[in-house]
Amino acid sequence: MAIKLNFEIRQVEANERPLIAAFLEAQWGSVQMVSRGRIHLADELPAFIALWDDQMIGLVTYQIDGDECEIVSLDSLMVRIGVGGALIQAVVQQAAYHCCKRVWLITSNDNLSALGFYQRRDFRLVAVYQGAIDASREIKPSIPLIGMDNIPIHDEIELEQWLYPET
Repeated sequence: MAIKLNFEIRQVEANERPLIAAFLEAQWGSVQMVSRGRIHLADELPAFIALWDDQMIGLVTYQIDGDECEIVSLDSLMVRIGVGGALIQAVVQQAAYHCCKRVWLITSNDNLSALGFYQRRDFRLVAVYQGAIDASREIKPSIPLIGMDNIPIHDEIELEQWLYPET
């Protein structure tokens, strides 16, 4: 018998920034995220949270730059109940509202579950940046050398979803 949890997705409010920072510290060890050589302070970015019984169970941070939207971080404390997908959908809707042409993100080469998760949500593999995470360790030394399933972490993988046909 499947259990259906009702959770709420909403934008982060200004007074919740310390909560967001604490959540990111717990999940990532820092509020600092590095993608494509660029440093993001994720606790300062626009974000959506997932709440269940007033408890934060998920967070997505993103950055709109011109006609593109980068998903900077995504976390769900409860897997396989739709939290991550709902957070992604909230960002895609926000990106469309801001007339973005594409939503994109970076994940690491060890994150095989993320690769499947995003592809099931219409994201396509765009590029592999060999050695990009090795270079990012110079900016953020706390990035681990070994990741999920004991896979060495070296490369960034870019995925994208086009909201409008390419012109």
